[in-house]
Amino acid sequence: MNTSRRLIFPTQTPGETTFVGEMLRKETVGGSVVLVAAAIAVVWANSPWADFYQDVRHFRIGPLDVEHWAADGALAVFFYIAGLELKRELVVGSLRRPADALVPIVAALAGVATPALIYTAINLGGGGDLRGWAIPAATDIAFALAVLAVVGSSLPGQLRAFLLTLAIVDDLVVIVIIAAFYTSELHLTPLLAAVALLGVFAFLQHIRGESWLWYVPLAIGIWWCVHESGIHATIAGVAMGLLTRVRLDKGEEASPAERLEHLLTPFSAGVAVPFFALMSAGVVISGGTALFTDPVVLGVLAGLMIGKPVGVLGGAWLVTRLTRAELNADISWRDMVGLAILAGVGFTVALLVAELSYAGDEGEAAKTAVLLGSVVSAIFAALLLRRRNSVHRAP
Repeated sequence: MNTSRRLIFPTQTPGETTFVGEMLRKETVGGSVVLVAAAIAVVWANSPWADFYQDVRHFRIGPLDVEHWAADGALAVFFYIAGLELKRELVVGSLRRPADALVPIVAALAGVATPALIYTAINLGGGGDLRGWAIPAATDIAFALAVLAVVGSSLPGQLRAFLLTLAIVDDLVVIVIIAAFYTSELHLTPLLAAVALLGVFAFLQHIRGESWLWYVPLAIGIWWCVHESGIHATIAGVAMGLLTRVRLDKGEEASPAERLEHLLTPFSAGVAVPFFALMSAGVVISGGTALFTDPVVLGVLAGLMIGKPVGVLGGAWLVTRLTRAELNADISWRDMVGLAILAGVGFTVALLVAELSYAGDEGEAAKTAVLLGSVVSAIFAALLLRRRNSVHRAP
């Protein structure tokens, strides 16, 4: 008599787990998962089960509630991968020679400054709150690259490299802004402990230590010390990413940075960032047309939809006019217009800065503006880049 039972969730085969991982490494899939999570959050927060959504967000697990585990914990994984990408670009990539990266770097800096100035001007004139000046300054790497991948199959590869460089520099600047302007109180002892543990991390990289038995407890310790210091805990992810080795040793097929990025990207794209979106994007949509008279909302919308394109395009144009730098021959200024509009997709980091800037109804309004501005920017950019894609596909 056969007493064996059928498993409801049978163990996945190696081929299945590899397939899932490779799917989540695709920019289009990762961006889609986050978008679905954000949509679920908005619907949930405005449904009859809205109270349950708030209960889940504020349910305490250990030292933090679920919302803070998402913003401080899960998002640290995303920022660790961003740190790895930045380190690779600085050491062996497009930022290795500043002359080659001058145009996207200046475009990124102008793309951070211009939305912040527009937001500040609108809120100064309308009597709004200036704390959110950095909300429209950030470009979401995952979403922007996902949109480009969906609509730009025939666009020049240099356009993706330009966007990646721009988004990485953009995020680095915003990370510095978070550390400098959104740290309310600095505690020296845990900060020094974090620096010491980062020194241990760097030493292990130097001696080629590879055991996860060292790195996992060390990473948790660094993250917690940074969190307790008063600096936003995601900075710990960036710091560890920048300390991870990217150069190949003799006989190596892949550096630690490449291996870790390959390993962690499915978790970041499929779990960490969607979890953050689910816990952060659940804004209660209310106020009707009155919402569009709020200077905070107007500042975020104008910053993302006007400030970002004007800053990115203006910065790139200025560099090509004042220096010997120029766009790659395969990229036209019409392509750059679409890319500049796409830079207005501010989703992940913009939501984070909105959380750090405001609470209560003003925080909900700022997040609503981020979602709306990012969606509108993505739609306009997709329409324009799809048209440019047809031009590049033509023989």
